Amino acid sequence: MTPKRLLADWPTWAGPAALLWSLLYATGAAVAALTGPAFGYALLAKGTGTAAEATAAALYAATAVLAYALLRRPDTRWLSTAAWPVVGLCLTSGFAALLSPVHLLSFLSRNQPPVDWAALANQSAAVLGAVLWGYAALAHRRRALGTCPHCGGRAPAPAGRSRTRVGLVAVAALVPYTALKTAWALGLPLGHTGTGRPGVDPEYTSDLGIWLYDNGVDVTAVLAVLGMLLALALTRPWGRRLPRLPLLALGWAGAGALAPFGAFLAALGVLAWTGAVSTGLADHAPWVVAIAYGGFSCYGLALARATLAYQRAARAACGRCTP
Repeated sequence: MTPKRLLADWPTWAGPAALLWSLLYATGAAVAALTGPAFGYALLAKGTGTAAEATAAALYAATAVLAYALLRRPDTRWLSTAAWPVVGLCLTSGFAALLSPVHLLSFLSRNQPPVDWAALANQSAAVLGAVLWGYAALAHRRRALGTCPHCGGRAPAPAGRSRTRVGLVAVAALVPYTALKTAWALGLPLGHTGTGRPGVDPEYTSDLGIWLYDNGVDVTAVLAVLGMLLALALTRPWGRRLPRLPLLALGWAGAGALAPFGAFLAALGVLAWTGAVSTGLADHAPWVVAIAYGGFSCYGLALARATLAYQRAARAACGRCTP
């Protein structure tokens, strides 16, 4: 069987693959709990005892039971609904791996901690689990509804006004962050109450990054602009002329990484705004964390919606059913 044919037949193997993945991941966590932090299961790559590993073993063992139920009861709709939180659990375990591409920007930074390859491999495996569980949940739901497991038995959705709007929402969500970081690079310390230059740390920023910053260009603001372009490519007609798979990969990876990250920062900023907690960024006004940084949550959610709409609109007829 060719790789292309194997990928095309994903509804037949997604469920068993999710079950096998859960069993292996839970077993690894159990072994780590018994032998001490190992295989990258330690929370935040630190020695945290066995609590994190034992909890992971129990949670993922429960997901294996759910995966078995998906296979045995293909007509029970609520099982596929229960499977989607497992996708979220996997993304939580593999969250750091979704941000690992920033290592490609090492030429713009220095004095970064070394990569924990065991933890990165573990997190990447968790992201793989999220993909497998997502496909398993989708295939099960379509079977339970009696539609084609490959395409859902529906014609590709047209690019409507709602899809265009969600792209604009994603762009708007990054405007506060982009404007703030650009203002800092131009010498306007909005929302910054400390000393020194906000947004750049000479100890960790490379000479190139400092030079760009001194000339009014903040690298992270540039990345935010690229994120805006990604959202527009997913929702505008000209994006249909770009390679489909890279756009989908960037869209889903960005949504999975930034939505929970931004939600955490938004909640932290709001709590700091009320005086309940400290953000740990004493030189940042709470609104900076809540609005500028917390905007990543809105962007991530909008990007997920835009990516899903693009995936449906660009999907070719599967040829296995009659919509």
